[in-house]
Amino acid sequence: MSNKPVPEGKYVSLPNGYRIHYLDEGTGPVVVFLHGSGTGASGYSNFKGNYKELAQAGYRVILPDLIGFGYSDKPDNVEYPLAFFVECLKQALDAIGVSKYTVIGNSLGGAVALGFALAHPENVEKLVLMAPGGVSDMPDYQAMPGMAALFAHLGTGKPFTHETMKAFFIKAFVVDPAVVDDQLVTERLEMAKLQNPQVMKTLQVPNITARLGEIKAPTLTLWGINENMMPENGILRLAKGIPNNRVVLIPNCGHWVMMEHRDLFNRTVIDFLKNN
Repeated sequence: MSNKPVPEGKYVSLPNGYRIHYLDEGTGPVVVFLHGSGTGASGYSNFKGNYKELAQAGYRVILPDLIGFGYSDKPDNVEYPLAFFVECLKQALDAIGVSKYTVIGNSLGGAVALGFALAHPENVEKLVLMAPGGVSDMPDYQAMPGMAALFAHLGTGKPFTHETMKAFFIKAFVVDPAVVDDQLVTERLEMAKLQNPQVMKTLQVPNITARLGEIKAPTLTLWGINENMMPENGILRLAKGIPNNRVVLIPNCGHWVMMEHRDLFNRTVIDFLKNN
C-alpha cells in the first residue's frame, strides 16, 4: 500500500458489472462520505481529515470512490448523468450490506446525496451537504470564478502540472492557501493518471430545486461565505426547499469547508449526528 498515492481499501462488485472501491472504518451507525468531482478526486483526498474522527466518535464510516473516480471503475463507453452515480452507490451499499445511513456529500457528492435521498428515502436517515451541486442552472455555475478557471483550463486541453493544479485549487476552493499543501496536489496528480476524460466530459447534474421539498430526512448544510464554485442562490434554495434543513454559513471559507475548517466541520457534524 505504501506505493499507492492514497490508501487502498476494499472493493465491491455491483450487479451492473462495475466495481467500486471504498474505505471502511469504525463501528456503529453508518455514515457514507461522497467526494466532489474534478481531476484526481477520491474519497480519501476529500475527507482524510474527517472520516477517522467520525469513526472515533462511534460511527462506521464508508468512504467510496464514486464511479469514474479514485480506484473505482472508470468506464469510457458510458455517460455520467447523476442517476448513474446514484445507481452505482445504491448497488455498492446494498452489496456491502448496509441499509440505513447518513449521507455526507460535497459538491458533486452533495448532488449525488440529494439525488440519492430522492431516489431512496427509506435508506437515508440524515443528510449533510457542503455546497452541493444540483440546485442552480449552468449559466449560474459558469459565472462563478472557480468554475470559469476550471472551464478555461479544460479548454486548453493540457494536463495539470503541479504548479497549475496548486494555483487552480487555491483560486477555486479555499481562502487560506496553506490548505492546499504539496501532498494534496501530489495525491490528486497521481490519482489523475488513473482517470479518463469521459466522466468530466459527460457529467450531467440536473437542477433538482423543485424536488427538494420531498426530502424529509434531517439535513445539515454547510456553506463557505467565500465560495467560488457554487452560486450562492443555492443557499436559500436549500434552506427553504428542504423542510428540516439547518444551514450554517462559515466565514473565511471556500468550497472545501471540511478541509479549511476541519475541526469546526467535524464538531458540527458529530453534534448534528448525535442530537438530531
